[in-house]
Amino acid sequence: MTINNQTMLITYSDSLGKNFKELHEILEKHVGDAIGGIHLLPFFPSTGDRGFAPSDYTQVNAAFGDWSDVEKLGEKHYLMFDFMINHISRKSIMYKDFKKNKDNSAYKDFFLRWEKFWAQAGENRPSKADVDLIYKRKDKAPIQEIEFADGSKENLWNTFGEEQIDINVKSDAAKKFFRETLENMVAHGADLIRLDAFAYAVKKIDSNCFFVEPEIWELLDKIREILQPLGVELLPEIHEHYSISQKIAAHDYFVYDFALPMIVLYTLYSGKTERLAEWLRISPMKQFTTLDTHDGIGVVDAREILTDEEIDYTSEHLYRVGANVKRKYSSAAYNNLDIYQINSTYYSALGNDDATYLLSRVFQVFAPGIPQIYYVGLFAGENDIALLESSKEGRNINRHYFTKEEVAQEVERPIVKKLLNLLKWRNISPAFDLEGSISIETPTETSIQIIRKDATGQHNAVLFADTANKNYVITENGNEIIL
Repeated sequence: MTINNQTMLITYSDSLGKNFKELHEILEKHVGDAIGGIHLLPFFPSTGDRGFAPSDYTQVNAAFGDWSDVEKLGEKHYLMFDFMINHISRKSIMYKDFKKNKDNSAYKDFFLRWEKFWAQAGENRPSKADVDLIYKRKDKAPIQEIEFADGSKENLWNTFGEEQIDINVKSDAAKKFFRETLENMVAHGADLIRLDAFAYAVKKIDSNCFFVEPEIWELLDKIREILQPLGVELLPEIHEHYSISQKIAAHDYFVYDFALPMIVLYTLYSGKTERLAEWLRISPMKQFTTLDTHDGIGVVDAREILTDEEIDYTSEHLYRVGANVKRKYSSAAYNNLDIYQINSTYYSALGNDDATYLLSRVFQVFAPGIPQIYYVGLFAGENDIALLESSKEGRNINRHYFTKEEVAQEVERPIVKKLLNLLKWRNISPAFDLEGSISIETPTETSIQIIRKDATGQHNAVLFADTANKNYVITENGNEIIL
């Protein structure tokens, strides 16, 4: 199957039902044509970070099913798999062999050996200034000690969690691993590969080791050279200033619109539509839009689209009007990994208000690109405080486990019915052609009109929305669409 211009669901393998078979049953029975694609969050054997510390890409976690279950999902939906190009588990074959055989291992160059890396720069490196310069995810040097079977010790580069050891992407062993892994993913049904944490993958002395140019382009191009002959697209994942995504889009890759969630919140909180209009005018068509994902609501992504004052206003307003949203849920007390994200479901960020939430999704549908909708958002899910408190993991507030019985109840709610109808309509409307056009006007401070046309100009969809009262009208070729 190939990518089609239809909404993509983001889900864990055990979050809509207990496994792939139950997920398939739920989609067939309750979701249907509202979803065209599925981003299956990491489903390989893993030793941490809810799948993002994979130990073996050749297998499916047996708790979820097997490759035949994945392929069955791919019969009706285009599929996206994650490839963690920056790191792999310390329970992987590569790490175990290196730990046992050290310099006699076939993987002796597979990992980034901290002392060896800095030896290239001369004596007394790294200095404090070197370490301070690195774009880090923790408040110390990004290292972890390895003790070899012979008793000797070294440090390896370790950007993320304790289980996620960084890969030396320049090594021959890594290049071989990349090709074999990606080809195997495609053989089992991947139509799109999401490169997780790719901006951290290139390390270079005297740089901040984040999105290092031009080397990052060389890495992306090498991955594309593997996938392009197989008819598979690449989606680099990055949470940072929107200008980086614009650079990636200019190289003709799909990108994420991670700025949209905060911009839409600001629009709906303040009632002011001009910031949303400005953003939609400069957004590329070759992108996937988001309002919610398996992580928190990104703040840094909207920087300079929204002013610092507007970002502060939006964050403060979220804590004030959001249902059960507290600052501590995005703090170290709840193991928060990223201080630039706020942990909440999108529905609860909008006060569990149906009208406001539906309008947020209408904005997403009319934005350039293909909508992605997280499984909790698909069912207008509220913050799961019980799961949050039982696990003390901030992001679990937005990671509720739905049983088949719960889904059957949720789809009877009016807000969920309207959302599913919205997505079904969008998936078949020619007006949302990615080769088509978008035009935006703001007749008043609190209103916006968005017109989508296909490449021929024969089909159009028009949204007129008033954010002051959360009213909107959608027409297609002059006929009103009632959800």
